[in-house]
Amino acid sequence: MSDDRRFMELALALGRRGQGRTWPNPAVGAVVVKDGIIVGRGWTQSGGRPHAEPVALRQAGEAARGGTLYVTLEPCSHFGKSPPCADAVIAAGVARVVSAIEDPNPEVGGQGHARLRAAGISVDVGLCSDEAAHDHAGHFLRVRESRPFVVLKLAVSADGKIAAAGRKPITISGEAAKARMHLLRAQSDAILIGIGTALADDPLLTCRLPGMEKRSPVRVVLDRALRLSNDSRLVHSARQTPLWIMTSDLSEAHAEMKLSAAGAHVMRLPTGREPGLDLRAVVHTLSGHGITRLMVEGGAKVASAFIKANLVDEFWLVRGSQVVGDDGLPALESQTLDIISASPNWRIRSAEELGNDTLTIYGRL
Repeated sequence: MSDDRRFMELALALGRRGQGRTWPNPAVGAVVVKDGIIVGRGWTQSGGRPHAEPVALRQAGEAARGGTLYVTLEPCSHFGKSPPCADAVIAAGVARVVSAIEDPNPEVGGQGHARLRAAGISVDVGLCSDEAAHDHAGHFLRVRESRPFVVLKLAVSADGKIAAAGRKPITISGEAAKARMHLLRAQSDAILIGIGTALADDPLLTCRLPGMEKRSPVRVVLDRALRLSNDSRLVHSARQTPLWIMTSDLSEAHAEMKLSAAGAHVMRLPTGREPGLDLRAVVHTLSGHGITRLMVEGGAKVASAFIKANLVDEFWLVRGSQVVGDDGLPALESQTLDIISASPNWRIRSAEELGNDTLTIYGRL
């Protein structure tokens, strides 16, 4: 492995530390190297500032002069809530920048690289671009399509069920798989369920990994008629962990007032011709509020709806060893898991054993 690739892979790993915490900004990683020695490292901090580059450059100090900066996304060139990162790179005296990928944001879009080159800095673009494109997919989709990167997670029995007969809840996955799913929550900006799951399970939807409790995502509930009770655990915890409720513009104002008074943020969407909420309007609204990475953890109805709407970018399938039987509740409403697992439009990105369970991650081609 070349030194350039090794340092860029470190920058990518650093950037992933910020996933779920930097929205609406991308989670970027940066490494400063001088004479083959790492002298600075950084990643985008909570809330999106400061950016990765000034964090790494500040750590490097004078050692950055004449060194190389490895960064997972083109340094910004415009004034936002912080000065341009390209200017910080120039001021630090860096001799070379290795950038994984160009930023599609029209306020940047190659201008950061151009500014660096104009200052006499050598710029190489494209190393580990596929990995960077995946890591920054939420940022790219928000810029290009005004929607977040959507991960659909399902935990199913060995025979593809998510509940026993009569929708009776069952334990499907073990502790190792549950811990992995809580890590996925921590790496997501928001987690979404439907009102059916909210009423049936009364979940909290927080990250409960030791030491990571503060990394819980925004909780989003699709609740067309505002049926969520103020006595639910979601509403009771709304002042500690943000709760956004997506509803129809025809739902009762009194119900909205009660939920809002408890700390929930109610968002009204136009009523369409189809029953339920328009999922494209849902994801566009979430994107408009800064969400770049959305985890969908709803039941069979919500999962099927996101697949039918062609809004799933990555599918995480946890399969347990238990057999439920033919009278169990299928994982998808009016569809089978083959719609993804056997589709030529999807490929397996990775597969691993988690205790007695198997996690398979499918990516869209």
